[in-house]
Amino acid sequence: MNEIKSPPPQTTGGRIKSIIGGSLGNLVEWYDWYAYTAFSLYFSDAFFPLDKSLTPKENQTVQLLQTAGIFAIGFLMRPIGGWVMGTFADKRGRKTALTFSVLLMSLGSLIIAITPTYQTIGVAAPILLLLARIIQGLSVGGEYGTSATYLSEMATKKHRGFYSSFQYVTLIMGQLLALGVLVLLQRAFLTEKQLFDWGWRIPFVIGAVLAIITMYLRRSLKESASFEKESPKTRASHGTLKALAQHPKAVLTVIGLTVGGTLAFYTFTTYMQKFLVNTSGFNKSDATLISTLTLAVFMLLQPAFGLLSDKIGRKPLLIGFGILGTLTTVPIMTLLGQTNNVWVAFTLILCALIIVSGYTSINAVVKAELFPANVRALGVGFPYAIAVSLFGGTAEYVALSFKKGHHAEWFYWYVTICIALSLILYITMNDTHKHSKIEDE
Repeated sequence: MNEIKSPPPQTTGGRIKSIIGGSLGNLVEWYDWYAYTAFSLYFSDAFFPLDKSLTPKENQTVQLLQTAGIFAIGFLMRPIGGWVMGTFADKRGRKTALTFSVLLMSLGSLIIAITPTYQTIGVAAPILLLLARIIQGLSVGGEYGTSATYLSEMATKKHRGFYSSFQYVTLIMGQLLALGVLVLLQRAFLTEKQLFDWGWRIPFVIGAVLAIITMYLRRSLKESASFEKESPKTRASHGTLKALAQHPKAVLTVIGLTVGGTLAFYTFTTYMQKFLVNTSGFNKSDATLISTLTLAVFMLLQPAFGLLSDKIGRKPLLIGFGILGTLTTVPIMTLLGQTNNVWVAFTLILCALIIVSGYTSINAVVKAELFPANVRALGVGFPYAIAVSLFGGTAEYVALSFKKGHHAEWFYWYVTICIALSLILYITMNDTHKHSKIEDE
C-alpha cells in the first residue's frame, strides 16, 4: 500500500496569503447576497404591482413583505447548498468548492440585473427574481461551511480565533460594500427617480463581474493540509450524511448556538435599514448612512473579539452575547422605534452590534472545531444553513408580518426568546478552544 505523504508545512506568509484569498472570495459572495436587501427599497415595485386599495405607506410594507419573502426563500435553499457543497468540499477539496460557489453567485446576480420589470413581462418578473435567489441561496449555503472550514484549517491553534474571524469581517465588508454602492449612487450619481427606474440594477452588474474575477483568483488558493493528507480512496467516504449522523451532538450544537446569534445578526444588520425607514420614520438616505456607519465599526470589532477568544476561550464570549442580548434587545428595539435622531439611532444599533460580536466573531471557528476533517465542511455548513434559514433568513419577514398586524413589539420578544434559548446551550457546551477536533488531526 502506498504511503500518503504529508503536505509540506505551511509558511506564515503562505498561510496569510491563503486566508486573504479565501476571505476576498467570501467578501464578493456576501456583497452579491446583501445587494438584494440593500436595494430592495428601490426595486420592490419593479417586481410586484401596487394594490390600489392600500395607502402608499401600506403598499410599501406589502411590497417589502413580498421582497422579504423571496429573500427568505433564498435562505431556504441554503441547507441544500450547505449539503451539496459541503459534501463536495469534503470529497473534492475546499478550494474547488469555493471556486464553484462564487460562479453560482455570479449567475444569480446577472439574472437579477437583466430581468425586465413586472410592467413589461408580468408574473415572469418575480419568478425570475425567485430563480436568481434560489441559485444564490445554493451558492451562499455552500460558501459558509466551506469558507469557515478552510479558514479554520489554514490557521494555527494559537491564532485560529483571530484568523477565522475574518470570515465575518469579509461577510460584513460585503454588506458594507453593498450599502456603500447605494450611498454613492444616492448622494453622488443618481436621483431618487433614476434609482427606482433603473439604478438598482447597477450593484447586481458589479456583483456579477466581481464574482467572475474572484472565481479565477480562487483557482490559485492552496488546499488545506487537513484535506490533502487524506488519500483519494479515503475521501470517497467523506462528507456523507451517514458520516455526519455519527456526530449528532455536534450537529445539534451547531443548530442551537446559531439560532439566537443569526437572528440577532440579521435583525441589527440587514433588517435595520428597513426598520429605520418603515418604523422609526427616517428617510432612505439617512437610514442607509446609519446602517453603513454601524456596520463599519462592527466589522472592525471582529478581529479584536476573535483575538480575545484565543486568550480566554470561545465560551465566555458566547455567554456574554447570550446574557446581554437577552437583557437588552427589547429596550434597544423599543427606543429605536421611537427615535428620529440619527446619532441616537447610530448609538443604539452599535451597542447591539457590539453585543452580537460575541457570537459573530467566533461562530465559524467554534463550528469547525466541533467536527473531524472528513465531515467538517458538511458538518459546519449543513446544520448551520438549516438554523440560519429558519431564523436568520426569515427575520425580516417575521418582523414585517408582526408590523403589518400592528404588533411590531412582538418581534422584539421573539428575538429575545431565541437568544435566551441559545444561551442555555452556551452555558452547557464545552469550550471548543480547549476541546478542538482540529487539534486531533
